[in-house]
Amino acid sequence: MSDDRVYHVDGELVPAAEATVSVDDRGFRYGDAAFETLRAYGGTVLDWAAHHERLEGTCDALSLEHDLSGSELRNRIDDTLAANDLADAYVRLSISRGVQPGKLTPQPEVDPTVVVYANPLPRGGLEGDPVWDGPATVRSVETRRIPDAALPSRAKTHNYLNGILARTELEGEADEALLSDLEGHVAEGATSNLFFVRDGTVCTPTTDGDVLPGITRKTVLELAREAGLPVEEASYGLAEVLEADEAFLTNRTWELRPIASLDGVDLGGGPVTDRLSRLYDERVESVCY
Repeated sequence: MSDDRVYHVDGELVPAAEATVSVDDRGFRYGDAAFETLRAYGGTVLDWAAHHERLEGTCDALSLEHDLSGSELRNRIDDTLAANDLADAYVRLSISRGVQPGKLTPQPEVDPTVVVYANPLPRGGLEGDPVWDGPATVRSVETRRIPDAALPSRAKTHNYLNGILARTELEGEADEALLSDLEGHVAEGATSNLFFVRDGTVCTPTTDGDVLPGITRKTVLELAREAGLPVEEASYGLAEVLEADEAFLTNRTWELRPIASLDGVDLGGGPVTDRLSRLYDERVESVCY
């Protein structure tokens, strides 16, 4: 997109070149902020209620009381899409605790910094091409997923160092890093949830562990159950994934992305992955178009 993009910053639509926040903002200083990545299809934000619920959960985990209603936040998203003349787009909504004195302990009075930006993201779906360039090459990494007891797994905060450290291990050799928890159970990708198929059963690491409850993940599980496919949420070792018949990743941007290989072992998609991808596309079609 050209440089005429418009962002929504603290209640105002501003040119991208002027969209700035203070260096004293706690989101910049400490990563003290919550965010959601959303998709707009045909001008409709998919699963807004679920995203808002998770955003509020992150803010609750951070004790960040921003006093902005869901309708106000949604209006800012819609205004940003309209200002950029976007129907199919990637959208990011961020809420930080705002500018406060340079002390680690947050102050109870909050003047939040709220930013919305949107970039064009062509629709995949029934008639389009996937946004990814091909099935993902994945590598397991030494970096471990932060335990839920240290940082709530359900919280999507601006502090992405865990995922960044995982991705730096790849050194350009793969598309995604697969993290395990401290006990050695596979958890998730740096920015994705993991699924694999064995003997026709759709398997995914349980969110009872150190796993982000992805909204695309939840949708895929719903679709699998509605289609009568066996579903299992449990704890798995890396060896179990390497022996899978199929495997794929999910997130808002990729939707469903097959895993070509994991640690050099060929996996690929397959009939179950293809069926779930089709069902997901049909869900988007019915909800947004």
